Amino acid sequence: MPELIAAFIAKGVQLRGCQETQKLSKQITPATQQDWDTEYLDAILSIRIVNSISNAIDHIEKHSSGHTEAIVSENYTATRRFMSEVDSSSIMVNASTAFADGFEYGLGAEIGISTDKFHVRGPVGLTGLTSQKYIVLGNGHTRQ
Repeated sequence: MPELIAAFIAKGVQLRGCQETQKLSKQITPATQQDWDTEYLDAILSIRIVNSISNAIDHIEKHSSGHTEAIVSENYTATRRFMSEVDSSSIMVNASTAFADGFEYGLGAEIGISTDKFHVRGPVGLTGLTSQKYIVLGNGHTRQ
């Protein structure tokens, strides 16, 4: 964590964190409850340190938009559990969330985006009742 925090700060990322996170750097401001639910669309990152994969999944379940989640871990059991239990359209394992993009997935340019679950209209077959969950496996991969 200290190396990641230093790298974020060097790149000008504003960091907000829980009490445990703040112990790692004086440059991390306290996170508010609103921070856990905010998609900043800016170089701002809120960090919460939890003591188990269960706590991490609970936090995501409570605060996620359901769009994209990521885990950085070398623990195979934790990453498998994360992939299967987190309910988001894209799951990144040791890869940047910037890969969550229709063009990156080979679907062409995105024409719209929604993080809501959807319901189909009209006559529906089995394929009309399905949606996709993309899983990206990496080894520290970032999008250029």
